[in-house]
Amino acid sequence: MRFLWESALGLLVVTGGLLGLTLPFGKLATAAGVPAMVWAFVISFGAGGVLLCALLASGQRMRLTPHRLRYFFITAAVSYAAPNLLMFSAIPHLGAGYTGIMFTLSPVITLVFSILLGVRRPNMLGVAGIAVGFIGAVMVAVTRGEAGQPADFFWVVIGLLIPVSLAAGNIYRTVDWPEGTGPIELAVGSHLASATLLLIGILVLFGVSAFAPLGGVPLVVVAQVASAAAMFAFFFRLQAVGGPVYLSQIGYVAAAVGLFAGTIFLGENYQLLTWSGAVIVTIGVIITTKAQASKRSGPASMRGQKA
Repeated sequence: MRFLWESALGLLVVTGGLLGLTLPFGKLATAAGVPAMVWAFVISFGAGGVLLCALLASGQRMRLTPHRLRYFFITAAVSYAAPNLLMFSAIPHLGAGYTGIMFTLSPVITLVFSILLGVRRPNMLGVAGIAVGFIGAVMVAVTRGEAGQPADFFWVVIGLLIPVSLAAGNIYRTVDWPEGTGPIELAVGSHLASATLLLIGILVLFGVSAFAPLGGVPLVVVAQVASAAAMFAFFFRLQAVGGPVYLSQIGYVAAAVGLFAGTIFLGENYQLLTWSGAVIVTIGVIITTKAQASKRSGPASMRGQKA
């Protein structure tokens, strides 16, 4: 377990895999009539609550300062509430697998933001890997969802906003990371802040009755909360170990998991171009992983994150 906690590649695979499970779980929930905002709340409240219990059980306490509160709520809005709301709104129209592949655009946008803001930059091999992944993502995007069921361009645009929000969050969390704060504490604070924002939105827009459909999918709720809690424990550790650009690669892993889960378990059907793009995306992951390994072993590594 300690090896996994220190391994960027191991953290990438585990975090991306758990993120990918959110897609089929989300499709099952929305198909049962659960509003997108409510399901996003389930993830944030469930993950934050479970991790808070784990934090308190270990003898640690939440330390609230103006800086931490600012970090919690900005991270909550940009990294969790907004992308989850976009994702669960788009899944019924685009499919779980297709929506998941939108995550693959996050590394490219993160790279652009990272260069513009002077945050950790990848080497040329890393840029090449991201470029390859982007080509695969474009191939997928032009298919517009499941085979024979092209989605309206509006929903494709909504899907494209997911990686923009994720990329902004990747950069912000690195730039404003509170000094001396551990990954579990950040995960707890950010998710409970996200749950607070979403709960206010749900009560204002829908009322308490919006939670009623959750009673029809209790097992999905439990599975989603468990996987989300585990994912975000690893998520912030990966942020510290790998940096924002490497962290963004979890979208590649999540896309693969979502695509296969949607096809095998949810009966989704995708074109050959979609699958070809997914393969190219995987090649991009391999290249960027090699780039990360070579950079970490080099003489100069821009390691601005706090572990």
